[in-house]
Amino acid sequence: MSIAVTLDELPAQLASFPWGYLMTVADDGRPRVRAVATIWDDGTLLCRTGDGARHNVATRSNVTMVFPPVEPAGMSLIVDADAAATDDGVRLTPTSAVLHRSALR
Repeated sequence: MSIAVTLDELPAQLASFPWGYLMTVADDGRPRVRAVATIWDDGTLLCRTGDGARHNVATRSNVTMVFPPVEPAGMSLIVDADAAATDDGVRLTPTSAVLHRSALR
């Protein structure tokens, strides 16, 4: 089950998800996943990352964040974004978001 989240609703939804998994793509085409804390800053998400994630974002800027549910039966928040590397992390500009509950529950 999925519920669309508008970009206007996103800041309120993010309040329940202080960290998530940043998904980038490495030079060899494999996905790279890192757990990162995020901060909402004037329409963007900021997170600190290492050199690898910043390199991946610099060469392939389309990323996804997956914020896992707080409770086992809860919903995950999935955010697609355009990303830009910063001095110590990544700035994500969300393009779409959805709340998703697994069909396995």
